[in-house]
This record gives sequence, structure tokens and C-alpha cells, in this order.
Amino acid sequence: MTTSEAASQQQAAPTAPQAERGGTSGRTVFLLAHTGRPAAIRSAELVVQGLLRCGIGVRVLAEEAADLPLPDSAERVEAGPGRPDVLEGCELLVVLGGDGTLLRGAEFARRSGVPMLGVNLGRVGFLAEAERDDLDKVVDRVVTRAYEVEERMTLDVLVRNDGHVVHTDWALNEASVEKAARERLLEVVTEVDGRPVSRFGGDGVVCATPTGSTAYAFSAGGPVVWPEVEALLMVPISAHALFAKPLVTAPDSVLAVEVQPQTPNGVLWCDGRRTVELPAGARVEVRRGAIPVRLARLHHASFTDRLVAKFALPVAGWRGAPH
Repeated sequence: MTTSEAASQQQAAPTAPQAERGGTSGRTVFLLAHTGRPAAIRSAELVVQGLLRCGIGVRVLAEEAADLPLPDSAERVEAGPGRPDVLEGCELLVVLGGDGTLLRGAEFARRSGVPMLGVNLGRVGFLAEAERDDLDKVVDRVVTRAYEVEERMTLDVLVRNDGHVVHTDWALNEASVEKAARERLLEVVTEVDGRPVSRFGGDGVVCATPTGSTAYAFSAGGPVVWPEVEALLMVPISAHALFAKPLVTAPDSVLAVEVQPQTPNGVLWCDGRRTVELPAGARVEVRRGAIPVRLARLHHASFTDRLVAKFALPVAGWRGAPH
């Protein structure tokens, strides 16, 4: 983790064209919002006004610009294959929305290496650093670069079929192998570091990072893992087996899930956003990702406090450690 000073030093000096686009300060912030939420539209308006007022340029996706009340000075960019990175020259990615929007933002953040600052407009929002009531503080911290940057582990995912690699992907939270047909169990064999662990039928298996331990893996009965812990998780989903417990492995372990030949087809989901069909006999391998996602942090609150707040855990009666 770097300090806010280090975070600001890591930002490359803008070129002349970038400075011209980025407002009087030569700085540019990219804004991503869930335009289907009225709260996100209003929040985006407030953030854009605050940044432009301080001379910081704002860049948005052209596909979102039509749904946002943006001034002409806001830069619109097209995203898509063959186009340059939309975050090029930006120092920060500000995301307004729920968990799905934040995971969408993570796709941009990972590709570019630009830190992502999430503002939660959804229900839980573990990836978010601020809430809707904190918008003034968010703008102030961005303007003064008063934030720290931490790196979160990701997953690299590889699918083999008949010995050939047929698909590659990645995930910040989890890669889940799931049954495609509701009425049939998915038969799988799990593996850790090249050795078989267990065969069972069930709804599937979740392979997760510590960041994803409070998402799908948590719902499937997995442990909560503090983000500072470097580890991989493997959590069976509704398994029909005597031994189908959640596993926590070393960060350099290789996890694998083999879909058995006689079972119906399965499906691979990465962060609940990207999916690919798994034919019977397919093998999914999951390992630590080569590229992390960088998150901007405004607070020094412990993960314990974040956990208690997000899940509204009862802590009445706590007396604290003896002095």
C-alpha cells in the first residue's frame, strides 16, 4: 500500500494535449456511473460540478453521457475493441453505483492500472470507499489527492477442453463453476496443486480472492478473509457430499475444477459479469492473477469496522481490551 503522497507521485505528468483536455490544472478524472439509477445521475452531476469548479477535467463514456446532465466541457470518449484505453492520462476512476457497477469499473481499472474510487449507491458495496452522503468529501479528497492506493489480488482463469485451452479470463471477486440446468446436479472433481481433493455433485464451486470472500463465496458458506491476507478460496455450492468444506489455500496455489464427462454442461461465471459454457469434461484452472486491481482509499478504518458496518453486526455489550 502506498501513501497518498506516493499515490500522487505515481501519476504521470500529462502531455500537452491531455492538459488541454483536463481543465486548468491539467488533471483528469474518469467518471463511471449506473445511469439507470436516478441517485447515480444526481450524484454524477454533483461530482462533475465539484471537480470542474476546481479546474479538474472530467471524462465519461459517450454511451453514458446522453443520460447524464453534463456540461459541454466534460470530455466524451468512445470505448470498444481497437480503441485506445479510455483512461489514458487519467489519474483516478470514480465509480458511482452498486456492486455490479463497481465490478464493471474494476474491468477498466485493471486494464489501465488507474486506481478506482467507488461510491456506493447500492445495498452492501464492500468495494466502495464512500457512501452517497460523502460526495463533498470525495471531491475534496480527489482535488487534494488525499487518498491512499492499495492493490487487491485478482484471479487468472483458464478453461481447457480435450487438452486445449479454449478460454481465458480473470476475476476480482470470484470465478464460479455452476450447473447450467436447474433440475440436474453438476458432477465435479476439485483439485489443489495438481492433487485431487473431492468429487461431488452439487450446484457448483466458487474460487475466490479475499476481496471476493464477502461476496458469492460468503453466500455459499465460505469464510470471511481479511483483504491483507494473501490466499485463495475454494467453496462448494450446495454439495451432496460428506466432505465438501470451504478450503483456504496458499496464494500461489493452483485450483482446478473438472466437470465430469457424464454430467450435464456447466457454466463459468467471472465476477457474475462474464460467462462461458463448460461442456462435459471441461477443466477450469484458477491461479493468482498477474495484474492486480488498484483501489483508492479515503479512510484508515479497519476491515473489522467495515465488516460490522456493512452487515450491521450486533456488537452491543463489547467492553474492549483491558488497558
